[in-house]
Amino acid sequence: METTRSAERQRTAAEARRRELLEAADRVVLRDGPQASMNAIAAEAGITKPILYRHFGDKGGLYRALATRHTDALLSALRAALDAPAERRARVESTLDTYLAAIEARPQVYRFLMHPADDSATSAEAALSSERGFDVGRHSAPLLRRLGEELGQVIAERVDLGPDSEQMARIWGHGIVGMMHAAGDWWLGDRPCSRERLVRSMADLLWGRLAEAGDRDVQGGPGF
Repeated sequence: METTRSAERQRTAAEARRRELLEAADRVVLRDGPQASMNAIAAEAGITKPILYRHFGDKGGLYRALATRHTDALLSALRAALDAPAERRARVESTLDTYLAAIEARPQVYRFLMHPADDSATSAEAALSSERGFDVGRHSAPLLRRLGEELGQVIAERVDLGPDSEQMARIWGHGIVGMMHAAGDWWLGDRPCSRERLVRSMADLLWGRLAEAGDRDVQGGPGF
């Protein structure tokens, strides 16, 4: 019994330490964006880089942990927008706005998750640092796929799209995430219009078939 309690205490302490390290990484990413380095994160956490590697393996492991942390928070916010007691059009706009508001509020985190570590580095500079050569694109694709699958599941649960409804819902889920990501990336970089205008324009694009589709019976909440 004592061995079990000791193992549980060690697991709890390890989880708490991991959260502390992720919070330190977040602070560095908020400051440095895509240029955040393992050295800077270790210094922020008050540890050496080998200890950081012990917890996450390498920068890819740290990236995946941060991606999971932020994706979980984003999915929770998106589900809250979808569950709001409002008409469907209002919930569609609220969901789009929730995504854009999230990337606008923490643009450096977004750039760390979605863009190469140093777009301006020459090949010679990149050769000097393996961290500059970190292939964020290879890791960001699973993040977007997860968002697409989650949204597709929500649509399948809540919207009746007729024959092949489940497959259609997955297509819509990935398509909507792709649209949000591409349009949001462009908007965050160029700021060609207000967030409200972008939300309305994307909702207009989605609205045709969504306006016609029927809701499935969902206990405790509205449809899509």
